[in-house]
Amino acid sequence: MDPLEQEYKSPFDFEQGVNSSYLYLSPSFNVTPPGSPQVTVRARGAVRPDSIPELGEDAMTSVTVSPSIPTLTEEEQEELRGELLRVEDEILTLSQVLATKENQLADIKRKLGITPLNELKQNLSKSWQEVTTSTAYKKTSEGLSVASQKTTAALNIMGSAISRKFEDVR
Repeated sequence: MDPLEQEYKSPFDFEQGVNSSYLYLSPSFNVTPPGSPQVTVRARGAVRPDSIPELGEDAMTSVTVSPSIPTLTEEEQEELRGELLRVEDEILTLSQVLATKENQLADIKRKLGITPLNELKQNLSKSWQEVTTSTAYKKTSEGLSVASQKTTAALNIMGSAISRKFEDVR
């Protein structure tokens, strides 16, 4: 089997936990505006505040309402819970539609004989063409051409001078 057609395997072992040698950027300050609900997610025993719940988690149970937010009536809470369930259901549906479309795309590409290697070649070719037509590339190319001509002329003059010196020594 062609190595490019093998299934992708991540180089990271997510079962081992966090590798502290990798760079991880996160804000050192609280980015949640004052008075916003505090979100807490439990992941492998750790508690991470200000995180968005993962797919499949119950968002309603992971959000704690700050005491500074006015309390809602039971009817308003029920209405919001219903809206939350509808939005979560829409997100799930859209995720399923996207996965189906991605599979359909891969199937069409396979039928057309478009491999990842062909796509890479095409992207590299297009990128190289964009580079060579850029103003910066043209200016650099012209500058290097002039420098090459001047260097060649200087080396020819130096070579002629050395040849004359050798002739004088004889």
